[in-house]
Amino acid sequence: MGHRLSKIVTRTGDSGTTGLGDGSRVAKDSPRIVAIGNVDELNSTIGLLLTEALPDAVVTCLTTVQHDLFDLGGELSIPGHHAITDAHIAGLEAEVERFNVDLPRLKEFVLPGGTRAAALAHVARTVCRRAERSLVSAASSDTIGELVRVYVNRLSDLLFVIARALNRAGDRPDVLWRRDRG
Repeated sequence: MGHRLSKIVTRTGDSGTTGLGDGSRVAKDSPRIVAIGNVDELNSTIGLLLTEALPDAVVTCLTTVQHDLFDLGGELSIPGHHAITDAHIAGLEAEVERFNVDLPRLKEFVLPGGTRAAALAHVARTVCRRAERSLVSAASSDTIGELVRVYVNRLSDLLFVIARALNRAGDRPDVLWRRDRG
C-alpha cells in the first residue's frame, strides 16, 4: 500500500471514462460515478466542518463518519462489494440520540444558520441529501446496496442534529422559520 498512489497522472481518464475497483471502465458521468463524486464531496464538506473549533464528541463522531464515507465510496467503486453494515446504521442512530437528547423540542422548522460551525453542518446536510438523491438515481439503473442509501439517509439526520448541537454549544439559538414574518 505504501506505493499505491505513487503515480498520480495516468491519462487513463482522458477519454471521459474512469476505472472501477473491479477493473471495468465506465463513463465519468454515469450515475454510479456521479454518486461516488457526491459522496466524496460530502466527505470533503465534513472535512471543512472539522476545521472549526468543535466539541470533542462532534470531532470524534465526524471523524468516524469520514472513515465510513471512504468505505462507502469503496463499496460504490467495487460492484458487488459490501462495506456498510447494520452496525454502521446503528452507530449513526445512536449518535443522533446522543446529540439530540439535550436539545429543546422543535415547534418550527429550522433555517440554516446560527454559528459558523452550525451553518457548515447544514451545508454538509444538504450535500448529504444530494448524495442520497444520486444514490437513489444510481440504484435505478445499477446495483447499489440498500444499506448505502440507508446510511446516507441517517447521516443527513445526524448532521441536522449536530448543527443544532453546535448552535447550543456556541450559545446561539437555532434560526427558526417564522410563518408570521409578513
